Amino acid sequence: MMPGQIPDPSLAAGSLPSLGPLAGISATTLTDQLKLADFRQLGAMLSPLHFLGRLGKRPLTIKTEMDEDEERRKRRREKNKVAAARCRNKKKERTDFLQRESERLEMVNSELKAQIEELRLERQQLMVMLNLHRPTCIVRTDSVKTPESEANPLLEQLATEAK
Repeated sequence: MMPGQIPDPSLAAGSLPSLGPLAGISATTLTDQLKLADFRQLGAMLSPLHFLGRLGKRPLTIKTEMDEDEERRKRRREKNKVAAARCRNKKKERTDFLQRESERLEMVNSELKAQIEELRLERQQLMVMLNLHRPTCIVRTDSVKTPESEANPLLEQLATEAK
């Protein structure tokens, strides 16, 4: 009670209202402690540590556990950040590689198409030369026969293309 305050009539002499663990401490003990100004001991009696009953061990453990959890979370976040960056870099490298490979294969494909066209033209020229040579050919053997399908395929093909 503060100086100048009127005492509460609901309080019985020598007792405190329900303060949980402090219920066993008499009001006179608290008053005596205040008179002697031993605030350290009074502070220990009224501190939240007193309510826990372990005089400082548990709150430090909670704080330490919270710090450890926070550190674990930070480490995990940092590792995840590094792993995500590595994954993004790997994906970018893979994409670049596939892009270069695609461009290379497109060039090879166009070169092969050009080569096919050149060979097709050369074949046509050879067929024309062969067809022009056949009527005047002196060497004819029965063992070498020209199939009917190749008798004049170029001339037939040129005739169909002209239409």
